[in-house]
Amino acid sequence: MIRFLNVSLMRGTKPLLEGADLTLNPGDKIGLIGANGAGKSSLFAMLRNELHPDQGEIDFPAKWRMAYVAQETPALDRPALEYAIDGDVNLRRLQAELDALEAAPHTEENGIAMGNVHSALMDADAYTVQSRGEQLLLGLGFSLDQMQQPVASFSGGWRMRLNLAQALMCPSDLLLLDEPTNHLDLDAIIWLEDWLKRYPGTLIIISHDRDFLDEIVNVVVHIDELKLKRYSGNYSSFERQRAAAMVLAASALEKQQRTRAHLESFINRFKAQATKARQAQSRMKALAKMEELAPLRAAAEFSFEFREPLAAPNPLLVMEDVDAGYPILDAHGDKVDSKTIVKRVNFSLQIGQRIGLLGVNGAGKSTLIKTIAGELAPVNGTATVGKGLSIGYFAQHQVEMLRHDESPLWHLAKIAPTVREQELRNFLGGFNFPGTMVTSPIKPFSGGEKARLALALIVWQRPNLLLLDEPTNHLDLETREALTLALAQFEGTLVVVSHDRHLLRATTDQFIIVAEGKLQPFDGDLDDYKDWLFQTKLGKGTVGLPMAKESKPAAPVAAAAAPVPAADRKEQKRLDAEERQRVAALKKPIESRIKRVEEQMAKLNAKKADIDARLLEPAIYEADKKDELKNLVADQAFCVRDLGTLENEWLELQEQLEGLAA
Repeated sequence: MIRFLNVSLMRGTKPLLEGADLTLNPGDKIGLIGANGAGKSSLFAMLRNELHPDQGEIDFPAKWRMAYVAQETPALDRPALEYAIDGDVNLRRLQAELDALEAAPHTEENGIAMGNVHSALMDADAYTVQSRGEQLLLGLGFSLDQMQQPVASFSGGWRMRLNLAQALMCPSDLLLLDEPTNHLDLDAIIWLEDWLKRYPGTLIIISHDRDFLDEIVNVVVHIDELKLKRYSGNYSSFERQRAAAMVLAASALEKQQRTRAHLESFINRFKAQATKARQAQSRMKALAKMEELAPLRAAAEFSFEFREPLAAPNPLLVMEDVDAGYPILDAHGDKVDSKTIVKRVNFSLQIGQRIGLLGVNGAGKSTLIKTIAGELAPVNGTATVGKGLSIGYFAQHQVEMLRHDESPLWHLAKIAPTVREQELRNFLGGFNFPGTMVTSPIKPFSGGEKARLALALIVWQRPNLLLLDEPTNHLDLETREALTLALAQFEGTLVVVSHDRHLLRATTDQFIIVAEGKLQPFDGDLDDYKDWLFQTKLGKGTVGLPMAKESKPAAPVAAAAAPVPAADRKEQKRLDAEERQRVAALKKPIESRIKRVEEQMAKLNAKKADIDARLLEPAIYEADKKDELKNLVADQAFCVRDLGTLENEWLELQEQLEGLAA
């Protein structure tokens, strides 16, 4: 097990831990959470023995093998696959030892040593390492061709994937992962999630992705008030437990404050009276000894709202036979050719649509969203933009487009030059840029703070179409939740690419998938997408894509059977049986979908009933419950919207079923 015993740690003048105790059991899958700067990465550094506590000790079995993701990737000529396999240090050591023995003169002693090494290599699964490495890299989004490319040819984000692959290749008893999803897209995250569920050792993971944590961890460790607090269960369970603890703490604080007030009142009234002086002194001592309960510091939750969007045309955008891709430039920057990624896109974007864009890595999601945004011109075809369309576009690398030598105020003033400075300051204050921070260069800001600024600039412009490509990169849990709530209440049209499933579920009501070079409706939810993804990625061959109801051809109705001679009745019976089998085969996927829709409706009805009951409680309308009330009302609206969508789908499916039965 891992034990933290009375651990204290300072970084510079800032205390991170003070007398912290914690016990973690072998095989636990632990989510390590806490505010930015609370000390999560420092705790990892202590476990890796790169940092030592100022007081106390950290103890875990010396024989444990530890794996973690390196932060630097050298620009090597080594193929990506070989670099990933290098993560198994013991295997590479045995291979080097065998090479040395084979190069040495052959003696009896040498032969025995070679036999021992071959046996050790077999124990290390050396003869399956190639296929294991390939499966690992395929899961993380690399193609077979990319696996043979040198490490130096990959960008920073892809090199971090290679470092992650090295950590997963390393046989380990303790695996430390610090924000492993930062450089992954949804398909790679789903694959990694499944891999980590099957990991047999002890896992400690830092992540701001609540769905990822919910699926994997069974323990949450929260760094709070310089202590390590352990909670059993996943992240959602932690939230419930902490909320209950805060309610109890608030009650205890209120009770203590009443007691203090009573004691102080007695002391003030009677300390000057000789007959009561002894009693007053006794109460003064009791007051001095009373443990000071720390006021609840529930940090002010960050929240914001999108301004009312400008009036929008309908449709906002129409694409006709558009090929989306990018230009190929020569050394002088002149276009010499084009590379098509998504072909023959016929797409109309209507007012109020809320679309989640799905697709495996490299399928063309970012290319498509750039074409919709006008960042890329169509390679072929026509894109017609409605008059009055105002696009708010958050690109994957939006943060890198900011001027790092300028301040938040400078950035906002650049797009609003005629607005009073105080109004701009007030607006930025709502995005947690207070005081001198609003006029300071953003270079030292964290990635999350820069992303928050990029969002603020988009919100200011009151877009009626939001195009978001991985908007949660760099954002902590609190800011992700604020963005999710703001998007759920956004009154315009939304198209979003994100690996944050919580955000996708809460803000979109339909999915479109980019696959095999085409844009297609996706009939299903994120669980369906996960199933489809595993079928395609785990080498089970080409799997048909579930298509949306609208895109399915009408189910053929059996033609009336023509009269047949008596001699052909046996043949007619065979044909009738085949027809029944054909109709049954057509019915089966519809009936399965109806069953799933009914299950989803039952869950939503139960959730809505719970919300309705809570909204009937008078206490929820008290001033201090404002945020909770706001969330309940938003959740109620989501339930009503989703129920309406599911009910419509259920009716359409029933009609399809009746058409087949006719």
